[in-house]
Formats: sequence, C-alpha cells, structure tokens
Amino acid sequence: MARAFRRKGARFVARLDDDERQVVVGLLEQTHELLAPVPREPTGDPFEDLVSGLGLPRLKDVGDDAAQGPRDPALERLLPSAHREDPGLAAEFRRLTEYGLRERKAANLATAISALQDSDGDKVRLDQEQAQAMVVALTDVRLLLGERLGLRTDEDADALHDRLEAASEADPQLYLAAYYDFLTWLQETLIQALMSM
Repeated sequence: MARAFRRKGARFVARLDDDERQVVVGLLEQTHELLAPVPREPTGDPFEDLVSGLGLPRLKDVGDDAAQGPRDPALERLLPSAHREDPGLAAEFRRLTEYGLRERKAANLATAISALQDSDGDKVRLDQEQAQAMVVALTDVRLLLGERLGLRTDEDADALHDRLEAASEADPQLYLAAYYDFLTWLQETLIQALMSM
C-alpha cells in the first residue's frame, strides 16, 4: 500500500508497491506519448534543417491549423492557446513555442518515469531535480485525466461524482477517477515534502 512522500535528508521518499508503480508509470508513459514532439528527419536543405533544429516547423510544414484537423482536446488542455480572441496570433505563438514546450514536458515525464523504474523495491527515492520533474509530470497526467473525465469546473466534479455513484463496477470512468484521485494525493504529498525544506 502506498505511503506518502516524506523528506529524508536531501531525498524525497515514498512507498509504492509494484502495481501502484506500474499504474503511475503507465499513465506517465501514455502522457509522454501524447506530448513528445515528433523528431524531424534532415532534409538536406541547410536553411530548412536549421529552422527545424530550432524547434520551429519547416516552411513547407507551416499552414492553416484548421486544415490539419481538430486536435485532441487533451492536447488543448496541456498546450493551451496563448490568445483566445485572436486565432492568428495564437497560431503564430504556438508555431514558435510548442515544440520547445513539448520537449520540456516530455523531459519531465521521462525523468519521472526513470525515477519510478529505478526504485529500490517498494521505496521510491527522488533527488531535488527528480522531485520537481515528478510534480510537473503528475500535473500533466492529471490534466489529461481531468480532460478525459470532463473536469473543468466545480460543477463538473459534482456531476462526475453523481455519475460515478450510479456507475457499474465495469465503468472505465471509475478507474480514471480512482487514478486521478491517487495521483492527486501522491502529488500533494510530494509538494508538501518539497515545501518542508
């Protein structure tokens, strides 16, 4: 059974059994898969490759976002629009920043996954950098689960609670809600441990 993160010297230590750790790692991996930027192959054109190396889309890839089809709503939650009233400005900002943001989020998720996979039996020991990456990674997983559960407002949470009370045991929403609650608790204990410095 899971035990909260506690500060022990320069480390942050929790206990997660194999099943709990596998669930958290699986959710982190799924979020990583959704967020990680797609690597671009070199084209041989020095300018295009330089632009691509900076994380910007190649000129031939730049186009109308609407022509690319709708994005997964979870991506909209994880990579929100910078400007809601001006779609053109939002698209330009996204073009300039999204690749780097995806790289940073993917790096935090990879660090969290590695830290959990390298745990010593049931003990998860994180250094300061791993703990901070874990907090950010858990935020992204919770945003993804929250979107899948339809959680945006307090009223949404109340409606979900009512739906879950009437749901059968086989309803996948029950599992998503349980994972969401578990990750919320785990993240809160890590934040409290980080703040105890």
